[in-house]
Amino acid sequence: MSKGTGFGKTILIGDQFVMEEVPAIVSSIPFETEAIVERIDGEGWVLEDNRIEVPGYKEKKMEQQARSIDRVLEVMNLDVKKNPIKITFGGTLLAGSGVGASAASCVSLARALNAEFNLGYSIEEINRVAWQGEFPYHGVASGVDNTASTYGGLLHFQVKNQQQHFEKIKTPKSFEIVLANSGITANTALLDEVIDKQKEDDPGLFKSRMQAITAQSYDMRQALEAGDLKKVGKIMSENHKILIDMDMSHETLNYLCNTALEKGAWGAKVTGGGRGGYMVALTPGEQLQDTIASAFEKEGYKVIRTAIGGS
Repeated sequence: MSKGTGFGKTILIGDQFVMEEVPAIVSSIPFETEAIVERIDGEGWVLEDNRIEVPGYKEKKMEQQARSIDRVLEVMNLDVKKNPIKITFGGTLLAGSGVGASAASCVSLARALNAEFNLGYSIEEINRVAWQGEFPYHGVASGVDNTASTYGGLLHFQVKNQQQHFEKIKTPKSFEIVLANSGITANTALLDEVIDKQKEDDPGLFKSRMQAITAQSYDMRQALEAGDLKKVGKIMSENHKILIDMDMSHETLNYLCNTALEKGAWGAKVTGGGRGGYMVALTPGEQLQDTIASAFEKEGYKVIRTAIGGS
């Protein structure tokens, strides 16, 4: 029996447009999915999914999850007809849209399989396998989620000429954020169709929006490295307005963002693919973080309190 883990993540900007070569700023969060792989009698693989979830998430993702597991096994050249296994998922990461739940499961599974079958994979190879495992969930996966899940930390991630590049971002100190779940499970693969339609309907407008978000991403990186969280929050909220205009948000997510800002958050926006899942609020200081998180919890929303950044 062997175990593997993968971090959850949140994206501060660039979430939906990485495949358009827009740079994203992504951070792991200290909540993980754990995979346990053990040999069994029989043939093939069986799954026990014990992850805590947004109601209905695991059922809606069941078919994609099965295809993802098959793809991971194929990429790792593992024949489970000859070596049948049981996979058990658990951990502290809430399974829901927007926090890299699928990526964390792929990373944790790749690590557990690597350990169980003594494959000797490097961290780069684990990341590559997890990226392949993401395709059934996302269509063409950008690699941003699995990279954050594999390596951890705060990253500046970009796809250029079909090549993935990332750098660690260091901030003067860590800072608190709140993630709140809308309760809506989005089909991430369908979001590509929404983006493609906008690109076709008004190429000029789409290009100008990509340029604006690219500029926001670089400005946010500079602000993070300088410790200017007020500017980071301002950029987050401005970016959220663009996402609303592009139909990448949801009325519940907009409500959560507005509520966070009314209660003192320095910025708030959709995180993840959009149209469901999570929003993220910038809430420096534990007192502000608790004020906003508690307000969401009183209304019945699932909340993640955490801190990101630092050296």
